Amino acid sequence: MQRTKGQLEAEISEAITRFEKEYIGRGPQESKTFIIDDMILIRLKCVLTPAEIKLAAENGGSQLIKQMRMRLLESSQSLITTMIEDIIKSKVNSLLTDLNPKTGERIFVFTLNDNIQKRFSSENKQ
Repeated sequence: MQRTKGQLEAEISEAITRFEKEYIGRGPQESKTFIIDDMILIRLKCVLTPAEIKLAAENGGSQLIKQMRMRLLESSQSLITTMIEDIIKSKVNSLLTDLNPKTGERIFVFTLNDNIQKRFSSENKQ
């Protein structure tokens, strides 16, 4: 049975949340995934640890958090890319991400080698 777009988006959200918990040490309170043509956009809310929240309030703390999180992601980029490719059965071209330490939100954008939204075009006709 083929998964719906919503099911695939939920599976990606669950995988990213699991990755954040296992690799970063804390998962987001909320995760939402959007498949848009040849991109996957993931928005995570409340991703900071209590120590990072305190650090973000200090002068220069936000930049330090962003640098640390970027380094952690760089060291695990192949792992997270493979995880997404296994779920979507398509190749990831690039991974872009940013974190806002003031709001505790993080965005992931995966660009893909094909338009996976087309797989679900029959859903839109119903």
